[in-house]
Amino acid sequence: MQVTIVGLPGSGKTTVFNALTGGHAETGGFSGSRAAPNVSVVKVPDDRVDRLSALFNPKKTTYADVTYVDVAIPAGAAREGTINPDVLALVRNADALLHLARAFDDAAVTVPADPWRDVDDLDLEFTVADLSVIEKRLEKLTTQGRHGSQAERDQAQREEELLRRIEPHLSDGRPIRSFGLTDDEELLLRGYRFLTQKPVLVVLNIDEGRLPEAATLEGQGRDRYGEPQTDVAALAGKIEEELGELGADDARLFMDDLGIAEPSRGRIIRLTYDLLGLFSFFTAGEDECRAWTLRRGATAVEAAGAIHSDLARGFIRAQVIGVDKLIGAGSMAEARNRGILRQEGKAYQVADGDVIEVLFNVGR
Repeated sequence: MQVTIVGLPGSGKTTVFNALTGGHAETGGFSGSRAAPNVSVVKVPDDRVDRLSALFNPKKTTYADVTYVDVAIPAGAAREGTINPDVLALVRNADALLHLARAFDDAAVTVPADPWRDVDDLDLEFTVADLSVIEKRLEKLTTQGRHGSQAERDQAQREEELLRRIEPHLSDGRPIRSFGLTDDEELLLRGYRFLTQKPVLVVLNIDEGRLPEAATLEGQGRDRYGEPQTDVAALAGKIEEELGELGADDARLFMDDLGIAEPSRGRIIRLTYDLLGLFSFFTAGEDECRAWTLRRGATAVEAAGAIHSDLARGFIRAQVIGVDKLIGAGSMAEARNRGILRQEGKAYQVADGDVIEVLFNVGR
């Protein structure tokens, strides 16, 4: 999963990037002019992996991971419509966007903080970029879409009809994610990687003094930005960055003093998983305990394919048990003795927290 952090200069993007990744990327005015993005792969915190590892004492423990990409948007670019196409291309590669907005006053910034103004400015730029892609594609379909085989012409016609329906929606300032696409339509658009189709987590970057208001700000933000596949979170970027530099005991004391329940790293990942419809299942044994990522609604054979394509091809059945039940039993053997290790077929919908062992035919 790749999450790209976007936002106007001064929003604290790189500070939050450091907080989420434990990195030390340079912050400040430098970030608005750098060419290359900051990139970091982060292990997804999950106490269920820790508990499985304690039970099995495996040779290897593997967490799911998320890649954070912090892209630089130069000052004034969003309001002037001059965001570099290379930057937009980086954003298009994301599975989800983490949209940072400054909700704190800064003596070094002459413009008063107005996070939703900043969000609207960048959203408008993304809308214009998507409209440009649609206009160019429609022009090409008009001139070239009448050629090829019948199947290719039918595909081009479906594509053109869909784009012409989306175009006025975008022109009205509404993102594609609020259009209500069917599964088939989403598949038809997959190659475009539209910016306004991506799930968005708006993160209001507040200062320490506004931490008691965080929940209220989030609720107000959801009311204002209430679109499908969006959510709002509030955090104090500088505080979170400092927390990342502390040991576990010192960090807990610091959070208790400030009334922070948990570091934002885990919460932001959970919110992003929810936006993308993702969850974790597990494999566990003496060799390895591992978390795997699937989309909601995925079946047992799809889980097998996530582990290895051979398991999907030769799938016979899956032995399934929830993490808590397995921990309570103390071992797979005891779970089997208690009759709580289930046998499931290909069509079984995997649930968050399932521990799965796939039985398969090697010869297939």
